[in-house]
Amino acid sequence: MRIRSRARRTAGAAAGLVLAGLLASAAATAPASAAPTGSGGGRNFAVEYFPDPGGPGRTAEVPAETPARKGGAAARLSAAEAAVDGTVGEQAVTGSSDDRLDVVIIGDGYTSDQQDDFHADATAKWADITALEPYKSYQGLFNVWTVDAVSNESGISGDPGAGTVRDTALGSYFWCSDIERLICADIDKVAAYAAKAPAADLVVVIANSTKYGGAGYSGLQAEGYPFNGVSTLSSDHPSSSLIAAHEIGHSVGLLDDEYTYAEYGTWTGGEPGGINSTTYTPAQLTEKRAKWYRWLGLADPAGGTVGTYEGSAYYPLGLYRPTASSIMRELSNTEFNLPGREAMIAGFYRAGNALSSTVDTGTAVGPGRRITVDLADLRTAGAIAHRPGAATGLARIDLRWYVDGVEKFSARGRTSVTPASLGVRADGRGHKVTAEAVDRTGAIRDPAVRALATDTLSWSVRATGHRGPHLRR
Repeated sequence: MRIRSRARRTAGAAAGLVLAGLLASAAATAPASAAPTGSGGGRNFAVEYFPDPGGPGRTAEVPAETPARKGGAAARLSAAEAAVDGTVGEQAVTGSSDDRLDVVIIGDGYTSDQQDDFHADATAKWADITALEPYKSYQGLFNVWTVDAVSNESGISGDPGAGTVRDTALGSYFWCSDIERLICADIDKVAAYAAKAPAADLVVVIANSTKYGGAGYSGLQAEGYPFNGVSTLSSDHPSSSLIAAHEIGHSVGLLDDEYTYAEYGTWTGGEPGGINSTTYTPAQLTEKRAKWYRWLGLADPAGGTVGTYEGSAYYPLGLYRPTASSIMRELSNTEFNLPGREAMIAGFYRAGNALSSTVDTGTAVGPGRRITVDLADLRTAGAIAHRPGAATGLARIDLRWYVDGVEKFSARGRTSVTPASLGVRADGRGHKVTAEAVDRTGAIRDPAVRALATDTLSWSVRATGHRGPHLRR
């Protein structure tokens, strides 16, 4: 039984509040061309969109609900359609939701006869996202659920033209806030479908369309929703998956955008809170042991070397980013830079645990009780990272066992032990057995992130002076 992961999710939610404030502030100060006024009444959200495949993003303010002129009148589903609507599927479920970051994928603009198409699109889009590092190496920390949403009409509003209106389950539409490539959805309807899944930390809405588009809603827990982020994307455009990969960088990695607007001019504030934005020079980063100083000068998967490159968090002057380019700057670059990778891995571990067990840690065990633990199946190129010789992925899970704080070296890597096999005897004294899984990947350099990537489970041992099979349960 795990309790700590829920505390981690609370910490992630608090970080989400910070992110929501940053996005709201950015939208409020953006030039008119970057943040048009939402056309709907009621609540408005700050979102991000990408007007051109491969280019930088923009921000906009959009309505939470679908405006009446954008969505068709909702016709009642037939009994057969209603039986399909809301069906939950397990696309990639790797463990208990207490130990995983749960992603819920919902389709919009798919009729009851097109749900198989939705499932194929969900599989393809998630495969696109997890082809990128560090998603690729950490798939074992995710659960991916699908929820069938039956629409009365195929396709979504705004495709092919702004005047096209369709009756769909989530009210998704292009031309949100009069921006052609911005796909919005009715967030309350999205939440209602997402709630059908066992858990939802992030939501991806796939709109049934060949037209390029999408959006990212971040920090939604600040608005009272149980999940922190929603990404929308079109189903059949090859570049739309990168929108979700970037947006999860905000919701999970708490990363700033690294692109800029000329209208923002020069940053005049103090050191920003963003993980990947700074006012410091390389020498100052090193002197202050701040942010990405541990990565300075290293060759980066996003290109070039890690340093300080002027322009970040929308400001072309006065703020610096770690690399010349990355997926947080433009979608033509599909790599997170090294500081970004570390931030993403930290986010994965804020929500997920690499170590779990069905043996209750709240109940004392006997010396002969078998304790079995499970390690998250962290894969790359078919290799399981915690197995000896698996050196292709980022993850490096190291499993160790301790008795009363002293490591039992002979048990390293073993997923099943008994306290007796670790040297605990029925000596009449109480003992504690601890399993510790540490991700020793080279993609982590910050000790605070390494601590997040360390999971422990402990059991009290009843060493009452009695031995034998009767101690097994």
